[in-house]
Amino acid sequence: MSSIEFANKEYFWLLTILIPVIAWYIWRLKKSAASMNISSLGAFKNTGRPWKYYFRHFMFGLRILSITALIIVLARPQSTDKWEDRKIEGVDIVIALDISGSMLAEDFKPNRIDAAKEIGMEFVSSRPDDRMGLVVFAGESFTQCPLTIDHAVLLNLFGEVKSGIIEDGTAIGMGLATAVNRLKDSKAVSRVIILLTDGVNNMGNISPVAAAELAVEYGIRVYTIGVGKNGMAPYPFQTRFGIQYQNVEVRIDEEVLQKIAEKTGGKYFRATDNDRLREIYKEIDSLEKTQLEVRSYSQPREEFAIIMLIAICILVLEQILSLTILKNTF
Repeated sequence: MSSIEFANKEYFWLLTILIPVIAWYIWRLKKSAASMNISSLGAFKNTGRPWKYYFRHFMFGLRILSITALIIVLARPQSTDKWEDRKIEGVDIVIALDISGSMLAEDFKPNRIDAAKEIGMEFVSSRPDDRMGLVVFAGESFTQCPLTIDHAVLLNLFGEVKSGIIEDGTAIGMGLATAVNRLKDSKAVSRVIILLTDGVNNMGNISPVAAAELAVEYGIRVYTIGVGKNGMAPYPFQTRFGIQYQNVEVRIDEEVLQKIAEKTGGKYFRATDNDRLREIYKEIDSLEKTQLEVRSYSQPREEFAIIMLIAICILVLEQILSLTILKNTF
C-alpha cells in the first residue's frame, strides 16, 4: 500500500500567510459594508436575496484553495510503497580480462577482446542484484572498476577497455592477484572471479598458482576461461602497406588455468568462438545462485503534477468567473 510523504515539509510554513490574508478579507468586508436608516423593515420581510449574495465569498475561497494547492506543490508530495521482502543473489563477482595484444586475433568476431567485452557486458546486465567489478591485465594489471552495484558505471567502464592501454604481455598471476585484492574484504556469501585469457603467463612478479593460493586463503572461487580456437588463428599486423593478416599459433596454458580452477573450487572452460563463450557465461550464471532474503523499499515517485493541475484549474476558474457571472460580486 502506498503512503504520501513530503520532500520539502518546511514549505508548509507558508500556509501561515493565509491567516493575515483571511483577516484582511474580513476587515475589508466589514469596512465596505453600507448602511441606511429606515423606520421599519416590514416592507422587506418577504424580499428574497439575490443568488449572487450566496456566492459573495466564493471567489475568495477559490483564491485560498489555489494558494494552498501551490504550497503543497512546493512541499513536493511523493508516494512510496511499503517495505517488501524479496530474494536477491548474494554474490560479489570480479571479471579479470586479458587485454594483451594477442586478444586482437580474429578467431572470434570481430576479435577476441571485443567479443569478450560484449558477452561480459551481457553477463553483467543479467545479474542486476550482484556487486560486480572489472580488472584488466596485460604486462601488468589494474582495477578498471571496483565492486559496485551501479552496473551503468561498470558497463560504461567496460566499454572503454581496449588493447594497448597498458604494457603488453600476459601477467595472469598479477591479474588474478589484483582481482583477489578487490574481493578479500567482501562480506558477500559467495565471492567469485572470472578470469579470461588467451595466453601463457610471461610477465609479473606473482605466479598464477601463487595468486590462486591467495584466492583459496580468502575463500574466493575462480572460474578460468581459455579464449581462442584450436590450432591457428588470424592475427592483424600493421605494416607500411596497411593491415596484413597472418595465422599464428594459439597457445593457452590450459594446465595452469585448470590448476587455478581446481585449487579454488571453480571450473575451467575453453571458449573457441562467440557462441561457446556465451554458453560458458550462462553456465557460470547458473552455478552462482546464492539467494539472500532482503527487505527493499521502492523509490519515491513525485505526485505534485495532479495538485499543480488542480491549482491551475482553480486559478483559471476564478479568472473566468470574475470576468463573467460573478463580475460584481464582492
